[in-house]
Amino acid sequence: MSKPLPAIDYLNQPAKHPVPPVCVAFGDESFFKREVIRTLREQVLDGDDGDFSLVTLSGRDAEPRDVFDQLATVSMFGADRRMVVIDQADPFVSRFRSTLEDYVAQPKRTGVLVLEVTAWASNTRLYKAVAAEGLQIQCKTPSPAQLLKYLTARARKVHRAKLDPAAADLLVDLVEPEVGLLDQELARLALLAGPDGEITSQLVSENVGSWRTQTTWELIDAAAAGNARDALDQLDRLILAGEHPIAILGQMASTLRRFAKATRLVDQQEQTGRRAGLRAVLEQAGFKRFVIDKAERQLRQIGRARGQQLYRWLLEADVAMKGESSSPGRARLVLERLIVRLSTLADPRRNATR
Repeated sequence: MSKPLPAIDYLNQPAKHPVPPVCVAFGDESFFKREVIRTLREQVLDGDDGDFSLVTLSGRDAEPRDVFDQLATVSMFGADRRMVVIDQADPFVSRFRSTLEDYVAQPKRTGVLVLEVTAWASNTRLYKAVAAEGLQIQCKTPSPAQLLKYLTARARKVHRAKLDPAAADLLVDLVEPEVGLLDQELARLALLAGPDGEITSQLVSENVGSWRTQTTWELIDAAAAGNARDALDQLDRLILAGEHPIAILGQMASTLRRFAKATRLVDQQEQTGRRAGLRAVLEQAGFKRFVIDKAERQLRQIGRARGQQLYRWLLEADVAMKGESSSPGRARLVLERLIVRLSTLADPRRNATR
């Protein structure tokens, strides 16, 4: 029985790990899970036509019959194999565990099933079955040494920049040790360094942890509190000062992912018949105790319906900024849309009472 593969090891050398019919990306580091699923897609599906062979389903709504039908169907266009991703698959796994155990024993060779989950207990038969026949990739925050190594490789491979070791140390000291946020800072620093440039300690010290960081936190607080006007004012200040929207999204995502995780934890507790204690859930999601009161007010403002959408909204924003909305002007619109979605006026509870 093979052990789970750390996400860093897989992402550094994906070609060493052929993709079997069943894969699981598990853990609490959402950035790694997104990168793992993107890389699996690149290995399984070829080129732009691969989109015809990719299906993404919600773990809350997916049914085994629909999933297996998709996996058994060969697309008339695109790749030879199909790929079905079950997003937030924890409830899907809980409801259909025995069915999945049977499927892992005799999977469809025409497709690849990818389960994206937070919890993945090693004492279950499903875990052992996938360990024997599939690929399990553990997506968790790496150790400090692993993180420095990963950032150096990521800067070179993805952002076309050389990250000086001292600069990497300083970056980790200045920025919260969350991989997605660090990657967004890397992207911004690489833009400042220029193509194939070097990210030095001086570049990091001059552009990370300044007044802009404080202004960004004020933007995040205003957005989470539903005050779109103040948040948009702070956004305007940051962009006029030269801040790139990609970096702003990274810092917003750091906090909003915690609200998304808290919402998911509440849902999971209620599904098991337990009473969800909001303060305890927020701490479990990563909020420090000294900000719990504020975080509780903000999560109540966001509400369950929008909290359940946060992961998807952040993914959409990230994809847009790396694609059709990569220019600063269009990227700004992506941020403005996200801020408005969180506003008090856009609260679906408010609109439902009219």
